[in-house]
Amino acid sequence: MSDPRAALARALNPRTVAVVGDKRASGYMWLRNLSTFTGKVYSVQVDPRDIEGIQALGVPNYLSLTEIPDEVDYVVCAVPRQATPRVMQDAAAKGVGGVGMFTSGFAETGEELGRQLQDTVATIARQAGIALIGPNCMGVYNPRLGLRFSAEQPAGVGGPIGVISQSGTHAINISLVAAAHGLYLSKAISIGNAAVLDVPDYLEYLDRDPDTRVIAMYVEGVRDGRRFRDVLRDVARRKPVVLWKGGQTAAGTRATLSHTASLTSSHVVWQALARQANCISVDSLDELIDVLQLLLRAKPGGGRRGALLAQTGGQSVVLTDAFAKAGMEVPELTAESYARLAEFFNVIGGSYRNPLDMAGTVNQRPEHLDRIFAIVDADPHIDAIVMELSALFMARRWLQHPEQFTDLVHRLERHRERSAKPFLTILHPGHLEAEVASLRPQIQEHGIPVLPSFERAARALARVTAYERARAELATPASA
Repeated sequence: MSDPRAALARALNPRTVAVVGDKRASGYMWLRNLSTFTGKVYSVQVDPRDIEGIQALGVPNYLSLTEIPDEVDYVVCAVPRQATPRVMQDAAAKGVGGVGMFTSGFAETGEELGRQLQDTVATIARQAGIALIGPNCMGVYNPRLGLRFSAEQPAGVGGPIGVISQSGTHAINISLVAAAHGLYLSKAISIGNAAVLDVPDYLEYLDRDPDTRVIAMYVEGVRDGRRFRDVLRDVARRKPVVLWKGGQTAAGTRATLSHTASLTSSHVVWQALARQANCISVDSLDELIDVLQLLLRAKPGGGRRGALLAQTGGQSVVLTDAFAKAGMEVPELTAESYARLAEFFNVIGGSYRNPLDMAGTVNQRPEHLDRIFAIVDADPHIDAIVMELSALFMARRWLQHPEQFTDLVHRLERHRERSAKPFLTILHPGHLEAEVASLRPQIQEHGIPVLPSFERAARALARVTAYERARAELATPASA
């Protein structure tokens, strides 16, 4: 009996893919998704009503996996559940590396037939050493190879984020929302019921994957909690792991049983597990993306003391409240810093305490922003710098005078490059969502984190700061 984990690399990095059961009724969804795949694509379909359309797409069709003339690394299985054992038997005979089983109707239904069919396909996979992904899942996304499970996912461009998700929808959404923020995935694996390979197996793979620097997970439950804990703790020592736990409430826990047949425990247990493993726990897709931005774009730092650069007095107050509530500190600067700021700060309608209300000073003389950055960056009371970008007052002006916005972005970029401290910006859309949507990518493409609200920025920075502090403590010898 071969180990299915050994075949996982073939499934995640295939040269040849076969789609079994794609149909006209679904618009040949899977074959169209694979139109960007850089390797070879084959179809297996026995219904003559569907074969004609498959051939019209230019995809060779066969009546069985065993008839395909090439070695097959990865199979997308989209047949009715009663036919899945036959597909798995053919996959075993063909020596397939992995099968992504889109088919549902297995253990998640609670039906005896569904459980029996899942046991059957899982047994075949284990005996043949096939990496069975799912069932009840979307399978594998490898953007560099153009291997997709949604036609909207980017192809041909890869990034450093590896994703494990028990939900196919969340796997798609993570890839799309991340891309909208200029963050791209190395791989995403939608694992569904995880009948053969479970979360720890995929964690171990992504830990070894040279293309993956950060791991993000949406998890509803695992089969072996002890092994998951041990693997998570081990992997998190080397790569940041962001955990989004689904089923945090009693009602949500019940929902996981009918979604992926996952066995889960209380959210308190999962939070404790995350702390012990030093992975970053988040509660939503938005928080996941925010944390990924900071992990990949901000310099590492474990200090809680922030310098807050605001554009108006009212904003400076609520900005301070948001960061204080999140557990961050907003300390006074040193006397030397105040003396340096007093040399040029326009105090009419502004303040250079911390937070700094600096719109009047910077709008009159944009170069003063460089001086402010230099002063707060050198201040020993400050560990991180957060700047509000006043879209409410400035977005339309920036669009009318793009050279002013370009100048601002270059100043932000120069500060980020010079400083060793975490730096992030906040661009609150307010009523100018369309305008801000066009400006945000221009900042992010320069490697600067952009968060959409004070509260989200504060929570993300607090989470990443706690992670960095714990990581530093773990790296320090006990005798130090």
